[in-house]
Amino acid sequence: MPNWIRQNDDSLVCQVADEVETNTVGHQIALLLKAGDVVALIGDLGAGKTRFVKAVAHAWDVPQDEVNSPTFTLIQEYLGRVPIRHCDTYRLRTPEEFADLGLDELFASDGIALVEWADRVVEFLPRDRLEIRITIDSPTARTIEVMATGKRSRCILSQLEDTGQLCDTSRQP
Repeated sequence: MPNWIRQNDDSLVCQVADEVETNTVGHQIALLLKAGDVVALIGDLGAGKTRFVKAVAHAWDVPQDEVNSPTFTLIQEYLGRVPIRHCDTYRLRTPEEFADLGLDELFASDGIALVEWADRVVEFLPRDRLEIRITIDSPTARTIEVMATGKRSRCILSQLEDTGQLCDTSRQP
């Protein structure tokens, strides 16, 4: 398991050595998510955002080979125990194009939304979201920072740190 270090009240960070550990982090966070949660993914090209999404989706019973970067389709929906909605904003020219995609459906309370390149459309994201910044440290190593922006995401962060605070876990995998 990764060693989480608290940076401040709203942020934890860990380092992973390879894709296997990135999968572990994705799975670990997936276990804390529930329908209605939004995860904003931030990182350079090749940082591991889609790898992270694959791990989350797999934890919710979506076969990993079904998960691909929706760079050209913009939004993919995967059917696991809850719908997993995966959006990639890389090819959008303006943040307003993101708003035109149908945000009510993307952020519907019956599923989990994961948005790649979220820093490009932050003004259209829900106020309470989990932000995950993946930084490339070497060809395989990454630093993963998890930030909370509201009450629900702070609860997820607390559980990730294993403080014992309980979140509503009625819809966990």
